[in-house]
Amino acid sequence: MNVKLSPGVLKKLKKVDVRIRNSFKERILIFTKTPRDPQLNNHKLREPYLGLRSIDITNDYRAIYEEMPKGEEIIAYFSLFGTHEELYRKGAKKGN
Repeated sequence: MNVKLSPGVLKKLKKVDVRIRNSFKERILIFTKTPRDPQLNNHKLREPYLGLRSIDITNDYRAIYEEMPKGEEIIAYFSLFGTHEELYRKGAKKGN
């Protein structure tokens, strides 16, 4: 599966600790080969992220993406990245 990262995800990656960045790279590499690998805990999300999916980057960090068809292939567009609390705290909204 092809992967694209939003500008927001790229910006956030530059700010996090190098260990988190390295974990992100490792997990994305696994994801491109086997998107449903058990260690990713790839799963569908509910409101407010209905229609999106999440993978585990570390015990606390998550990456949220949308599967977007492009011709015969599917692009995984990662639009959100952060800690579980940042992404799922009460009142969190798409795009934050």
